[in-house]
Order: sequence, then structure tokens, then C-alpha cells
Amino acid sequence: MEYVLRTNVLSKMYKKSYAVDEVSMCVPRGEIYGFVGRNGAGKTTLMRLVCGLINKTSGEYELFGRKDSDRGIAAARRRVGAVIEAPSLYPEMTAWQNLTEQCLVLGIDPKKAVPAALEYVGLTDTGKKKVRHFSLGMRQRLGIAVAMVGSPDFLILDEPTNGLDPQGIVGIRELLLRLNRERGVTVLISSHILGELSKLATCYGFIERGRMVKEITAAQLEAACRKSIALSVSSTEKLPYILERGLNISDFRILSDTEAEIYGEVNIGDLSMALHAGGVRLLRLHEKDEDLESYFLNLVGGED
Repeated sequence: MEYVLRTNVLSKMYKKSYAVDEVSMCVPRGEIYGFVGRNGAGKTTLMRLVCGLINKTSGEYELFGRKDSDRGIAAARRRVGAVIEAPSLYPEMTAWQNLTEQCLVLGIDPKKAVPAALEYVGLTDTGKKKVRHFSLGMRQRLGIAVAMVGSPDFLILDEPTNGLDPQGIVGIRELLLRLNRERGVTVLISSHILGELSKLATCYGFIERGRMVKEITAAQLEAACRKSIALSVSSTEKLPYILERGLNISDFRILSDTEAEIYGEVNIGDLSMALHAGGVRLLRLHEKDEDLESYFLNLVGGED
């Protein structure tokens, strides 16, 4: 598998505490990587490290196969667009002028690049309106346009939907999905709105207190979070026969001599009667129906 970003025990220490503590993570090419963690968990610090905005304490990272210590890392960073914490915009300029400035920095002809970028993010009609009069959603979209004007292969976004209303959140989501699907842009995105992140991400990294807790694909997360019924019975020896023959249920898992999980919708009354008829005592059961937020809280231990 090809990775646009790999970190190897990457660390950043401020005074006597680690903001990023030996983090090893992999962002596959073409994916939308959801970076999940509480405030202060280290998400922004790691993004700043990768963008070269701060220096590491130890460890290393690679961008497009180039180590951060290589001479070619500057060229690799030119393939990265980023919006860290808040879009860096000139409030007294128009959207067109902001994008023109970025084009000049990158050595790009603004005549073609600026109209295309404005159209892509839906800001063509802003005219002479100054950025200080833009809504938060418009500023976020312009920030993404500035990050994308150099046609990067990798986009790093720190809380791009923070503070937006529902319409603005949907707009950013649709824009990122288009960039990923139409242009093949790999996206690393952090967000506090975990329900919204679950509609975007194809893989996840969970960070807590500066340490990477878990990396998981969206398919693996869906399997872990799908609705199920956890059973405790007197014996699971006859359980497969009862479920398959008696209830036509094939999607289940035997966990131990007395524990099992049944997936999908199950009629509890029918299940209880079938178990009784088969000579199996039902000791207890409970439904499991996790979402991304509950999965994260269970993973890191809930509140501090």
C-alpha cells in the first residue's frame, strides 16, 4: 500500500510534557483519514509538525516517501495544502485577491487558477466583497481554495467544520468528497463533530494525550459498531443449531462456552422461546449499537 504520510515514533515536547508522544501513523494514498481526539490530544501539533511549522523533538516522518531529514522534503511539502487552526486570509481583500496572492507565492498564473478555484468552492459570485464580510462557512471554503490552488495531492485540514451551521457543514463535506473522488486528493481531517466525520472518513486514527491509541478502517469500524445483541446463556453448544435451524439467523459469533453475539435485527421474544425449547437457559442479554462517538469514548475511557 502506498502512503502519502507516515510517522515513526514522532514526538514533540513543550517544556517537560509531550504534546505528541511517539506517534506512529499511516495515511494511505487516496483516503480520507479522520483524525479523532479531544482538545489538547495532540492533533493540531502533529499537523503543524508535518507541515514544517514547528520542529520535532524526536522521531521522524515521511511525505510521499521523503523523510523529513532529506533535502527533498521541501519539494514534497509543495504537494501539500493545509488549513491549520483557522484559514490564513487577508480580511481587507476579496476572495479573488486572496487567491491571487497565493498564486504569486507559488509561481502560478492566477488568470486560470483563480477562476477555477472560486468556481470549485462555490465563491464565484463574491465579486468585490471583502473577506471580513464573509460568513464563517465562506471563509472556510476560501481557506480550502487557497490550500488547493497549487493542485496539491494531500490536504491537511484542522477542524474545518468548527463553528459552522448545518448547511455550512454539509457544504464543506460535499466539497471534500468531490476533491477526493474527482481529483484523487488524499485528506487528513480532524473534527469534533464525530457524526459528521463518519460520513466522510474512509479510515481513522484515534489519539489521546499525545499518543496514538488505534488506527482502523471505516469498514472495520462499521463492523465493530454494528448493531448486535450480546447473549449470556447456560451453554453455547447448541446455540448455532437453534439460531440457524430454529430462527434462520446465520450472522452471529460464539465468543465462549457461555457468551455469544447476534448481529442485525432480532425478535427477543422469538429468541427466548427458541432457546427455552432447545434446552438452553438465557441468563442475560443486552443490545449494542455504538456510533463513532461512543466507540471513541469507550476506546479512550470517557471523561477525564
